[in-house]
Amino acid sequence: MEREAELRKPNDNDVSTQRDKDVEDDDPLVLSSQALAALQEFLADQNKTVASTPPPSTVDGEDKVELVTEDWRLSQFWYEPETAETVAEEVVTLSSRFSGCRVACIACPTLYVYLKKKDPSLQVQLLEYDMRFERYGSEFTFYDYNEPEELPLQLKHCFHIIVADPPYLSRECLERVTQTISFLASPVESLLLLLTERSSG
Repeated sequence: MEREAELRKPNDNDVSTQRDKDVEDDDPLVLSSQALAALQEFLADQNKTVASTPPPSTVDGEDKVELVTEDWRLSQFWYEPETAETVAEEVVTLSSRFSGCRVACIACPTLYVYLKKKDPSLQVQLLEYDMRFERYGSEFTFYDYNEPEELPLQLKHCFHIIVADPPYLSRECLERVTQTISFLASPVESLLLLLTERSSG
């Protein structure tokens, strides 16, 4: 019986060690001064760049498209100009198959800009989480893939071409973007371009 009591009795060192762990776990995480300075410099640079970025659809004198700054926190990585030009050219070519063609760009604002540059008369709707693109007015629709069908009813089943570049390659994200595609696609005939790999833009 005495042996059992000894086994159950906590060792003073064990209690002290557990108490130290609890204290350590409760301590707030603190960055080193160098890490904090680097983070502050990065965030200041991000804010300065966003503030000085031209409107998303700006085209300069050399016909170069200017975009807002990528926001890595939103998993944004814009297409290279060559990629954007190639995809835009393909979409414009495909659009000639439909009378009054409507194009939906899901999470690919770079493509939206290049499409409007290539054919300003093309009806293109950008579905995007980043509210900076609200500058496009009625051609912008806020889109959160976590709520795949929380979209205006006037967008339901009315797009002939849907281009989607899911922000994440997780199964969950792809399944939800697929729900959005089904919501948007014309039931008569529609085409889908699904862009994946490392880019979102």
